Amino acid sequence: MPKWFEGWLGWALLAAAGVLFPFVAGNDYRLTVMTTACIFAIATLGLNLITGYTGQFNMAHAGFMAVGAYTLGILTVDHQVPFWIAFVAAGAVTALLGWPLGWLSLRLKGHYFSIFTMCVGVILFLVLEKWESVTHGTVGLMGIPGPAPIGPLRFETPVQLYYLVLAFLALGVWVMKRITGSLLGRTFIAIRNGDDLAEALGIPLMRNKLVAFLVSVLYAGWAGALYAAFVRFVGPDVAGSQNTFDMTMYMLVGGLGTVFGPLLGAIAVPWLTQSLQFLQEYRFVIFGPLLVALVIFLPHGVVGTWLAWRARRAAHASAASDPIAGPQATEVRGA
Repeated sequence: MPKWFEGWLGWALLAAAGVLFPFVAGNDYRLTVMTTACIFAIATLGLNLITGYTGQFNMAHAGFMAVGAYTLGILTVDHQVPFWIAFVAAGAVTALLGWPLGWLSLRLKGHYFSIFTMCVGVILFLVLEKWESVTHGTVGLMGIPGPAPIGPLRFETPVQLYYLVLAFLALGVWVMKRITGSLLGRTFIAIRNGDDLAEALGIPLMRNKLVAFLVSVLYAGWAGALYAAFVRFVGPDVAGSQNTFDMTMYMLVGGLGTVFGPLLGAIAVPWLTQSLQFLQEYRFVIFGPLLVALVIFLPHGVVGTWLAWRARRAAHASAASDPIAGPQATEVRGA
């Protein structure tokens, strides 16, 4: 990957490719696949912030995505709230629910945190399935309205909906780049590398973990709201653990702790599975070994492995160009 691709020019080319995609898609089915992939890319970016950058694996992420979807659906279908007000409320309700759950769960570390959030995800699924008077139970919410027009902009056709989701994805990537490139993002990385060391440096662990958790679930909530508006239906299955595992797979394929990695995984993996549709039920027999091989030979994901290779190459080039550091390093290794 050339250096010019890493800066604003590379992101501009990716944005141009996204804008031009409807012209080469060929049909609405491919456009639907890409729109859905972009929605899950937004949610995966959020999961990557708490998992890849802060080191806390939230297994209830799909549950928070479902909270956003159901908030939009309930407000628009049952209470006739205008779409964009309901959309903002979807993020607010998800964050409000995430605050006490995050405050409680983040007191646990490692596998205990993951197990606790897995239980939270199951509880959220059961609430959505059993609370029929509010969530409509297993029937789900049907007839969710699409996004309301914004001035002359309308979102009725698949192409218009695609561009709306693409705009939210671009905004989500920009915000995530700003967060991860800031002092706050470095604080998250310090916490991931070691709680004790971060605390010794004066970093307030609980406050920063909670901030990462809330931003993460906010991404999930708004992704869920976009999903409900795009599909026009939402059921309890949105909160299923399968969706969390899918987003985890996207992170592993692309690369944990990077912004481009989860984006790459969330878009590439669905297209790979779609390209194997002709194999019908046997496609996962091929996709499974491919994923295992990727995890074995590229344990840091595509982007993470490339970044590690580039860092090693830069270190070797620096050592070779310094005629003094090289012998000194050899003496140190010999000692």
